[in-house]
Amino acid sequence: MTLPHRRHFLHLAAGVALPAGSRFAWAQVYPSRPVRWVVTAAPGGPADTLARLLGSWLSERFGQPFVTENRTGAGGNIGTEAVVRAPADGYTLHLTATSDAINATLYDKLNFNLLRDITPVASLIRGPFVMVVNSSFQAKTVLEFIAYAKANPGRINFASGGTGFASHVSGEMFKMMAGVNMVHVPYRGQAPAMIDLLSGQVQVMFDPVVSSITHIRAGRLRPLAVTTSTRSDVLPDVPTVGDFVPGYEASIWFGVGAPRNTPAEIVDKLNQEINAGLADPKLRARLADLGGTVLAGSPADFGKLIADETEKWGKVVKFVGIKAD
Repeated sequence: MTLPHRRHFLHLAAGVALPAGSRFAWAQVYPSRPVRWVVTAAPGGPADTLARLLGSWLSERFGQPFVTENRTGAGGNIGTEAVVRAPADGYTLHLTATSDAINATLYDKLNFNLLRDITPVASLIRGPFVMVVNSSFQAKTVLEFIAYAKANPGRINFASGGTGFASHVSGEMFKMMAGVNMVHVPYRGQAPAMIDLLSGQVQVMFDPVVSSITHIRAGRLRPLAVTTSTRSDVLPDVPTVGDFVPGYEASIWFGVGAPRNTPAEIVDKLNQEINAGLADPKLRARLADLGGTVLAGSPADFGKLIADETEKWGKVVKFVGIKAD
């Protein structure tokens, strides 16, 4: 090799090495400006509260604001698409949830692919729904409920916060696995559904524990079972649906995602600080108030959860034939 050719080769090698080095340096100073955290739910709910709690922790750890931006619409898909189209630089994050795994099959034409276009960063919490009935309803156990439903097909109305909501597909999966016929009654949110459950207009709902617990403690609702594979710390005496319907499991979970191709160094840095927050006793106590269990793990762990849940709910959506409104 002549000297000029060798110099040319060294220049090329340096050109290849620089981007990797610059990316590492970039990750070292990240974040150097505010980070936008897109939440596809309205302000004030559990998802929004969760994002603001973690955002406050990350702001303190990184010295830069983590600003919650509520982007609702189309079942959350508008906000998710905004994240997908954002620069993959770590300055736009996504509160990824059960609803996203459901939407992947529920909507026929999305402008993104969840598993391809959202990079998993960290899981946050996971919690149960509780299968609750009006206190005047005659069934006191899941087995009694199933027996009544089979003896009275189509006479039980089950409420949800809307077609395709996690509370809806959880009930549909129960129908499918328990072999019962219930009539789905969708509402515009969990709150109006709860009003009709309390008044006896509908008989059963699969509701997040955090929004049912006050009514349960007051005796206005009767909990038949929680939907996770293990009992809830909040309702330790309540069995699981899986105790009576083997294999049944449904949960509400949240985590952090980012646009595809976000640098691994930034993803790992965020994961490390988020897991530190999940281990902090004060923050853990506040997260427990949301009715969930802390779910710390690696980006790969969260990626597996998203993939598994997308597959599971996809089967339910297809089997039932649920279509987005």
